[in-house]
Amino acid sequence: MAKQSSYLVTKPYGGVEQDDFLNACVELKTLLPPAELLGRLHEIEQAAHRERLIRWGPRTLDLDILLYDDLILETGDLVIPHVEMHLRDFVLRPLREIAPHKHHPVFQKTITQLAEALEDRTQ
Repeated sequence: MAKQSSYLVTKPYGGVEQDDFLNACVELKTLLPPAELLGRLHEIEQAAHRERLIRWGPRTLDLDILLYDDLILETGDLVIPHVEMHLRDFVLRPLREIAPHKHHPVFQKTITQLAEALEDRTQ
């Protein structure tokens, strides 16, 4: 693992009644292509007894690929950059800790700029 953010406790996203979420971001180096990386993340979720019963419902672990270098990818199973990351404070805040100057390859704004824009919209 190259970098890890601090943990952020937030209210649940998606409208399903459940406990607070614990969020963090990590930067890692991998030789795995995106689809294989996603498969490995799903294996890790399954090892943590992740069940996908209710969309945005309670879960033990939820691992997402937010960015993969400057790749823009859309397949049936995977969208990179993560399709709603720019709308989620619980993603942008920890991501800004570890990659404040990283450019979003679609919006061509830094993570800091995306976080500030979201803060402005939600105040």
